Amino acid sequence: MRNWPRRKAIVVNGQRMSKVKVESYAGYKADERPMRLRLGERSLEIVEVEDHWYAPGETYFRVRVEGSDRYVLKHVEAQDTWSLEGYRSGAS
Repeated sequence: MRNWPRRKAIVVNGQRMSKVKVESYAGYKADERPMRLRLGERSLEIVEVEDHWYAPGETYFRVRVEGSDRYVLKHVEAQDTWSLEGYRSGAS
């Protein structure tokens, strides 16, 4: 598997992104897993959470959306904020 490049600004379809709005499923705890994300005016349905991992006070999710693009999302629990940490186009 290829490494995801770490960048200060993520470029998605020609636009620089960092903040993202995320709608999440709340089960036994708040923001248990992301369901949908909004980038600018676009709303993207998450079709699969491929992986997730934890850091102190943070949870990361690698997700696949409709169209096969993949995103890495970070949720900071104390501030209840989401950010876009990585992007990989699904186009071949």
